[in-house]
Amino acid sequence: MSEISGVQLGAAVVARLLAAGVDEVVVCPGSRNAPLSMAAWAAGQAGEPLRLHTRIDERSAGFLALGLTKVFARAAVLCTSGTAVANLHPAVLEAAHAGVPMVVVTADRPARMRATGANQTTDQVGIFGLLIPTYDVAELADLDAIPWRQHGPLHVNVQLDAPLVPVDGPLEWPARSDAEGGEVVAHSSRRSSLSLPDGPVGDLRTVVVAGDDAGPTARMFAEAADWPLLAEPSSGARRGSNAIRTYRLLLGTALGSRIERVVVLGRPTLSRPVAQLLDRPDVEIRVVPGSGAWPFHRDGALGMPGIEKFDRGSGDWLKSWQDADRELSRRIDRLLAEEPALTPYDVAAAVSAALPAGSLLVVGASSPIRDLDIMEPAAPVGERRKVIANRGLSGIDGTISTAIGAALGRPESSRAIALMGDVTFLHDQNGLVLGPDEPRPDLTIVVANDDGGSIFSMLEQGAPQHAASFERLFGTPHGTDLASLCVGTRTSFLRVTSRPELEHALSSPNGGIEVVEAMIGRSDRRGLDARIRALASDLR
Repeated sequence: MSEISGVQLGAAVVARLLAAGVDEVVVCPGSRNAPLSMAAWAAGQAGEPLRLHTRIDERSAGFLALGLTKVFARAAVLCTSGTAVANLHPAVLEAAHAGVPMVVVTADRPARMRATGANQTTDQVGIFGLLIPTYDVAELADLDAIPWRQHGPLHVNVQLDAPLVPVDGPLEWPARSDAEGGEVVAHSSRRSSLSLPDGPVGDLRTVVVAGDDAGPTARMFAEAADWPLLAEPSSGARRGSNAIRTYRLLLGTALGSRIERVVVLGRPTLSRPVAQLLDRPDVEIRVVPGSGAWPFHRDGALGMPGIEKFDRGSGDWLKSWQDADRELSRRIDRLLAEEPALTPYDVAAAVSAALPAGSLLVVGASSPIRDLDIMEPAAPVGERRKVIANRGLSGIDGTISTAIGAALGRPESSRAIALMGDVTFLHDQNGLVLGPDEPRPDLTIVVANDDGGSIFSMLEQGAPQHAASFERLFGTPHGTDLASLCVGTRTSFLRVTSRPELEHALSSPNGGIEVVEAMIGRSDRRGLDARIRALASDLR
């Protein structure tokens, strides 16, 4: 092995990142990763097309890089050795399951120091598991073996030897002509051609299920064949007249029972009614293969000929869904208008209504994305609204950082809003800790605060017979003053208690990162959801 200093190897790694199209670099402070951090700094100072971000919390840093990459920037996150690497694991797992090509560069000690008791040294090679390709780099030649263009996350573990900082003055950045690499590869889930799985076609009552990141192809499928479109908010397909707003409730009616075939695109994760539909033995399931680890399938991935192989659906079939959807939407809106206090559905509806053409919405897991799923009408085709959510593993962690990254990575958005619950907000409050020199987007974070985990009240745990243990185990009230947290990070804050107040707050953004706390209750959440479900009981 040729001897190479940490400074040299760190600079070579950053040069390869730039050559591969990485233009956003998130750095966490540490000693062992100093060669990487200082190289990224020097590259930016030399005029390379690189924007630098620093974060003191590796978990937030990982989700910042994830958010940047989800809006088609190309981001890398750099961290030191030891537990710092482990704190990137949630974001890396989400990226793997969602097929997001972020790059993770971890600093390590030289191999001779492994398993010797050296401080802050553990086994980092393969630490993220078999789903993530990992490359252990000890010398320059190792960089040639790395396929820097990936359709999912890439882990580069770099053995950095002393010296870790330049000894003869600041690092001088070399010309880019010495670096090698390739062009940026966009998400493989982006599809523009009209194609569907192979097999017998026939005239079956068909619906299109568009899960997370399905893309506009799902809408085009539905429109070309006159099929109802059951599109999750983060599918990228909830557009046009075929999209059914209240599909989740309609699946439980006689209309849902008449479905004979489902065409699935993206990653459907949001609702039990859809999962139950996809598990029905009497329904033919066709899957357009998606990206990420373990994309949805029931009988294996199928081939994809042209859409002309499918008979057009009956216009009456689509119309029956559209008529039922309009009626149920009216009933829901009327019921909510009669509620005496602000409900989580009001919050979701107000956020949806505040999104202009060209806007960005980042939605947290748990209740908010499901509330939005009920309340968000289909947007007009061509408005280029983008809705993203971390649905690869559907965790609540890192949502603030993901939203900040997405807003920074999509500066052309006409408006950027994030919607999340209070527990989700608290889980990533470190995401609001930004240094004075850090890029800050214009981002409104709407927190639907019901002082705990209301989603569990709608599940089996929330049944009356479990009331004695519910609050301690699942409701988990925290009583945290979000205003004080925001004061501590110098984040603009406003608390609202009614829909008019919320609508006014959303119509008058102050710029920068601001938090709007919408106070809602959860004492009757289970009852409210039961009343909403009952509205669909007589629809056919």
